[in-house]
Amino acid sequence: MQLEIDDVHVAYGRTEVLFGVSLTVPDGSLSCLMGRNGVGKSTLLNAVTGLLPIRRGTVRLDGRDITRLGAPQRALAGIGYVPQGHQVFPHLSAMENLLVVAERRRGRDRSAIDEALDVFPTLRKLLERPAGLLSGGQAQQLAIARALVSRPKLLILDEPTEGIQPSIILEIEDAIAALHAAGGMSILLVEQYVEFALRLAETYAVMDRGVITQSGSTEAVQESAFAELLAV
Repeated sequence: MQLEIDDVHVAYGRTEVLFGVSLTVPDGSLSCLMGRNGVGKSTLLNAVTGLLPIRRGTVRLDGRDITRLGAPQRALAGIGYVPQGHQVFPHLSAMENLLVVAERRRGRDRSAIDEALDVFPTLRKLLERPAGLLSGGQAQQLAIARALVSRPKLLILDEPTEGIQPSIILEIEDAIAALHAAGGMSILLVEQYVEFALRLAETYAVMDRGVITQSGSTEAVQESAFAELLAV
Protein backbone atom coordinates (compact mmCIF):
# COMPACT_ATOMS: atom_id res chain seq x y z
CA MET A 1 0.00 0.00 0.00
CA GLN A 2 1.52 3.32 -1.08
CA LEU A 3 1.25 6.33 1.21
CA GLU A 4 1.38 9.78 -0.36
CA ILE A 5 1.60 12.88 1.82
CA ASP A 6 1.23 15.96 -0.35
CA ASP A 7 1.82 19.55 0.85
CA VAL A 8 0.43 18.88 4.33
CA HIS A 9 0.01 21.80 6.73
CA VAL A 10 -0.97 21.24 10.37
CA ALA A 11 -1.54 23.79 13.10
CA TYR A 12 -2.27 23.83 16.81
CA GLY A 13 -4.75 26.66 17.03
CA ARG A 14 -3.16 29.57 15.20
CA THR A 15 0.35 28.14 15.43
CA GLU A 16 1.35 26.24 12.31
CA VAL A 17 3.79 23.41 12.96
CA LEU A 18 3.95 21.60 9.61
CA PHE A 19 4.67 23.72 6.58
CA GLY A 20 3.85 21.86 3.38
CA VAL A 21 5.26 18.41 4.11
CA SER A 22 5.40 16.01 1.16
CA LEU A 23 6.55 12.42 1.55
CA THR A 24 5.93 9.14 -0.27
CA VAL A 25 6.22 5.63 1.16
CA PRO A 26 6.20 3.34 -1.90
CA ASP A 27 4.13 0.16 -1.87
CA GLY A 28 5.98 -2.60 -0.01
CA SER A 29 8.85 -0.36 1.03
CA LEU A 30 10.41 0.45 4.39
CA SER A 31 10.98 4.19 4.74
CA CYS A 32 12.44 6.07 7.67
CA LEU A 33 11.67 9.60 8.85
CA MET A 34 14.39 11.10 11.04
CA GLY A 35 14.79 14.35 12.93
CA ARG A 36 15.46 15.88 16.32
CA ASN A 37 12.89 16.09 19.09
CA GLY A 38 10.21 18.69 18.51
CA VAL A 39 10.58 19.12 14.74
CA GLY A 40 7.12 17.73 13.89
CA LYS A 41 7.60 14.02 13.25
CA SER A 42 4.92 12.77 15.64
CA THR A 43 2.62 15.58 14.55
CA LEU A 44 2.93 14.34 10.98
CA LEU A 45 2.11 10.78 12.02
CA ASN A 46 -0.92 11.95 13.97
CA ALA A 47 -2.08 13.84 10.89
CA VAL A 48 -1.59 10.78 8.67
CA THR A 49 -3.50 8.52 11.05
CA GLY A 50 -6.38 10.97 11.52
CA LEU A 51 -5.64 11.96 15.11
CA LEU A 52 -4.97 15.57 14.09
CA PRO A 53 -6.83 17.59 11.45
CA ILE A 54 -4.97 18.76 8.36
CA ARG A 55 -5.30 22.46 7.60
CA ARG A 56 -4.22 22.07 4.00
CA GLY A 57 -2.85 19.28 1.82
CA THR A 58 -3.73 15.68 1.01
CA VAL A 59 -3.07 12.19 2.36
CA ARG A 60 -3.66 9.27 -0.02
CA LEU A 61 -3.52 5.51 0.38
CA ASP A 62 -3.09 3.70 -2.93
CA GLY A 63 -4.43 6.79 -4.64
CA ARG A 64 -7.49 7.09 -2.39
CA ASP A 65 -7.88 10.47 -0.70
CA ILE A 66 -8.30 9.79 3.04
CA THR A 67 -7.64 13.35 4.21
CA ARG A 68 -11.14 13.83 5.65
CA LEU A 69 -11.55 10.36 7.14
CA GLY A 70 -11.45 9.91 10.90
CA ALA A 71 -8.91 7.72 12.67
CA PRO A 72 -11.17 4.62 12.88
CA GLN A 73 -11.88 4.78 9.14
CA ARG A 74 -8.18 5.10 8.37
CA ALA A 75 -7.45 2.08 10.53
CA LEU A 76 -10.09 0.13 8.62
CA ALA A 77 -8.46 1.30 5.38
CA GLY A 78 -5.29 -0.52 6.42
CA ILE A 79 -3.20 1.75 8.66
CA GLY A 80 -1.66 0.25 11.79
CA TYR A 81 -0.08 2.76 14.17
CA VAL A 82 2.28 2.21 17.11
CA PRO A 83 2.64 5.56 18.90
CA GLN A 84 5.70 6.66 20.80
CA GLY A 85 6.02 5.48 24.39
CA HIS A 86 5.13 1.75 24.61
CA GLN A 87 1.42 2.49 24.87
CA VAL A 88 -0.54 -0.51 26.10
CA PHE A 89 -3.61 -0.98 28.31
CA PRO A 90 -1.80 -1.47 31.64
CA HIS A 91 -4.65 -3.05 33.61
CA LEU A 92 -5.35 -5.67 30.94
CA SER A 93 -3.23 -8.76 30.46
CA ALA A 94 -0.99 -9.03 27.42
CA MET A 95 -3.50 -11.41 25.82
CA GLU A 96 -6.40 -9.09 26.57
CA ASN A 97 -4.50 -6.27 24.86
CA LEU A 98 -4.37 -8.40 21.74
CA LEU A 99 -7.98 -9.54 22.04
CA VAL A 100 -9.22 -5.96 22.15
CA VAL A 101 -8.08 -5.56 18.55
CA ALA A 102 -8.88 -9.09 17.38
CA GLU A 103 -12.48 -9.06 18.59
CA ARG A 104 -13.15 -5.57 17.27
CA ARG A 105 -11.79 -6.34 13.82
CA ARG A 106 -12.33 -10.05 13.32
CA GLY A 107 -14.83 -11.37 15.84
CA ARG A 108 -13.46 -14.43 17.58
CA ASP A 109 -10.95 -15.40 14.90
CA ARG A 110 -7.67 -15.56 16.78
CA SER A 111 -5.43 -16.54 13.88
CA ALA A 112 -4.18 -12.95 13.62
CA ILE A 113 -3.06 -13.13 17.26
CA ASP A 114 -1.08 -16.27 16.53
CA GLU A 115 0.56 -14.54 13.57
CA ALA A 116 1.50 -11.54 15.73
CA LEU A 117 2.95 -13.79 18.43
CA ASP A 118 5.02 -15.59 15.80
CA VAL A 119 6.74 -12.22 15.23
CA PHE A 120 7.45 -11.82 18.96
CA PRO A 121 7.50 -15.38 20.37
CA THR A 122 8.86 -14.27 23.76
CA LEU A 123 5.44 -12.73 24.45
CA ARG A 124 3.81 -16.17 24.55
CA LYS A 125 5.05 -16.81 28.08
CA LEU A 126 3.81 -13.39 29.22
CA LEU A 127 0.24 -13.51 27.96
CA GLU A 128 -1.39 -13.70 31.40
CA ARG A 129 0.76 -10.93 32.89
CA PRO A 130 -0.80 -7.46 33.29
CA ALA A 131 0.66 -5.24 30.59
CA GLY A 132 1.53 -2.63 33.19
CA LEU A 133 4.00 -5.06 34.76
CA LEU A 134 5.93 -5.70 31.55
CA SER A 135 9.34 -4.17 31.02
CA GLY A 136 9.61 -1.28 28.58
CA GLY A 137 10.94 -3.57 25.88
CA GLN A 138 8.24 -6.18 26.43
CA ALA A 139 5.55 -3.50 26.38
CA GLN A 140 6.92 -2.18 23.08
CA GLN A 141 6.83 -5.64 21.57
CA LEU A 142 3.25 -5.99 22.76
CA ALA A 143 2.31 -2.61 21.28
CA ILE A 144 3.70 -3.64 17.89
CA ALA A 145 2.06 -7.07 18.09
CA ARG A 146 -1.27 -5.44 18.90
CA ALA A 147 -0.99 -3.31 15.75
CA LEU A 148 -0.16 -6.40 13.72
CA VAL A 149 -3.35 -8.15 14.87
CA SER A 150 -5.30 -5.83 12.55
CA ARG A 151 -3.16 -7.13 9.65
CA PRO A 152 -2.29 -3.63 8.44
CA LYS A 153 -1.20 -2.84 4.92
CA LEU A 154 0.74 0.20 6.18
CA LEU A 155 2.51 -0.07 9.56
CA ILE A 156 3.64 3.20 11.18
CA LEU A 157 6.14 2.96 14.05
CA ASP A 158 7.00 6.05 16.11
CA GLU A 159 10.40 5.74 17.86
CA PRO A 160 10.17 1.98 18.60
CA THR A 161 13.66 1.91 20.19
CA GLU A 162 13.13 4.79 22.62
CA GLY A 163 14.06 3.76 26.16
CA ILE A 164 14.52 0.11 25.18
CA GLN A 165 17.34 -2.12 26.38
CA PRO A 166 19.85 -3.11 23.63
CA SER A 167 18.91 -6.81 23.55
CA ILE A 168 15.25 -5.97 22.90
CA ILE A 169 16.23 -3.41 20.27
CA LEU A 170 17.89 -6.23 18.33
CA GLU A 171 14.73 -8.36 18.64
CA ILE A 172 12.58 -5.46 17.41
CA GLU A 173 14.98 -4.85 14.53
CA ASP A 174 14.83 -8.52 13.52
CA ALA A 175 11.02 -8.43 13.71
CA ILE A 176 10.73 -5.32 11.52
CA ALA A 177 13.20 -6.77 9.02
CA ALA A 178 11.21 -10.02 8.88
CA LEU A 179 7.92 -8.17 8.37
CA HIS A 180 9.47 -6.21 5.52
CA ALA A 181 11.01 -9.30 3.94
CA ALA A 182 7.67 -11.13 4.07
CA GLY A 183 6.15 -8.49 1.77
CA GLY A 184 2.58 -7.31 1.58
CA MET A 185 3.13 -4.43 3.99
CA SER A 186 4.59 -0.94 3.70
CA ILE A 187 6.40 0.40 6.77
CA LEU A 188 7.03 4.00 7.85
CA LEU A 189 9.55 4.14 10.69
CA VAL A 190 10.20 7.29 12.70
CA GLU A 191 13.51 6.94 14.49
CA GLN A 192 16.39 8.92 15.99
CA TYR A 193 18.67 5.88 16.34
CA VAL A 194 20.35 6.47 12.99
CA GLU A 195 22.31 3.23 12.75
CA PHE A 196 19.15 1.21 13.44
CA ALA A 197 17.15 3.20 10.87
CA LEU A 198 19.74 2.98 8.10
CA ARG A 199 20.17 -0.77 8.57
CA LEU A 200 16.47 -1.32 7.98
CA ALA A 201 15.21 1.35 5.61
CA GLU A 202 15.47 1.63 1.84
CA THR A 203 14.59 5.33 1.72
CA TYR A 204 14.86 8.13 4.24
CA ALA A 205 13.69 11.66 4.88
CA VAL A 206 14.93 14.19 7.42
CA MET A 207 12.56 16.68 9.02
CA ASP A 208 13.53 19.97 10.64
CA ARG A 209 11.22 22.71 11.91
CA GLY A 210 8.15 21.32 10.24
CA VAL A 211 9.58 20.72 6.76
CA ILE A 212 11.39 17.90 4.97
CA THR A 213 14.99 19.05 4.42
CA GLN A 214 16.54 15.93 2.86
CA SER A 215 15.38 12.66 1.38
CA GLY A 216 16.70 9.85 -0.77
CA SER A 217 17.97 6.28 -0.81
CA THR A 218 19.80 4.88 2.21
CA GLU A 219 22.02 2.71 0.02
CA ALA A 220 24.96 5.11 -0.23
CA VAL A 221 24.33 7.23 2.88
CA GLN A 222 26.82 7.29 5.75
CA GLU A 223 25.60 7.56 9.34
CA SER A 224 28.04 10.42 9.96
CA ALA A 225 26.18 12.54 7.40
CA PHE A 226 23.28 12.85 9.85
CA ALA A 227 25.30 13.80 12.93
CA GLU A 228 24.72 17.54 12.69
CA LEU A 229 21.19 17.27 11.31
CA LEU A 230 20.02 15.09 14.19
CA ALA A 231 22.12 16.52 17.03
CA VAL A 232 20.04 17.48 20.03
